[in-house]
Amino acid sequence: MPTIKIANNDCFYTYEDRGHGDTIVFSNSLGTDLTMWDEVARIVSQHLNVLRYDTRGHGQSTINSDVVSIAELGQDLLDLLDQLKLGKVYFCGLSMGGLIGQWLGIHHSERFKKIILANTAAKIGTAEGWNARIEQVRKHGLESILDGTAQRWFTPSFREKHPGKVSAILQKFEQTSLQGYIANCTAVRDADFREELQRLSVPTLIISGNQDEVTTPADGDFMAGRIPHSRHVQLPANHLSSVELPQAFAELLLQATTPKGDF
Repeated sequence: MPTIKIANNDCFYTYEDRGHGDTIVFSNSLGTDLTMWDEVARIVSQHLNVLRYDTRGHGQSTINSDVVSIAELGQDLLDLLDQLKLGKVYFCGLSMGGLIGQWLGIHHSERFKKIILANTAAKIGTAEGWNARIEQVRKHGLESILDGTAQRWFTPSFREKHPGKVSAILQKFEQTSLQGYIANCTAVRDADFREELQRLSVPTLIISGNQDEVTTPADGDFMAGRIPHSRHVQLPANHLSSVELPQAFAELLLQATTPKGDF
């Protein structure tokens, strides 16, 4: 899998060009990497070319700063598309990836056919909450918040039935660069698109988990009420809905990306 230099960082990505007419880009959540999309990508690759990448400071993508902004992370994706010479694409981002998607749709709508915002919000959490988390992991490491992360990300039934999948995701979380995690916490902390969503002119599908207490269905309703051309659906899942319900998640993407998938 190749690496491209973007903004003096190494951007690790995988591009499955199956010869389809359209490409979908997947953007990971805070503390994960591109493998969080494995099962969804496998399903949608039967119909779409698939571009996945590790957000700056995650997985095998490097970071050379202690803070970063959603605008910078969005520009990373635009630079990746430019270097791969990809025109208009579909975009799907979850949580932090959904914040990146909001910025892209607001500022660079011409680059995207449709945008899928999953398990995200126009503003996620509070500054106090993010500062407390930053202080916690700076002092005690990412392993100190593993249990809480598992509870926020997965429903109890999923944790019970699929311990191997949960363990694999948490292992990736624990392996995340501490510098990268903290820097991206600052990006999420400082992002606030509540007053800008009306400028997001790209057709947008919003996916919420009905058991997600991090980015709630109410957050999805808020975005849907302000993004001019949008639709909001809920899945019976927690925060990582694409991991809990990959088939249902993929089906929503395929419906949205077909010629008749307008909304």
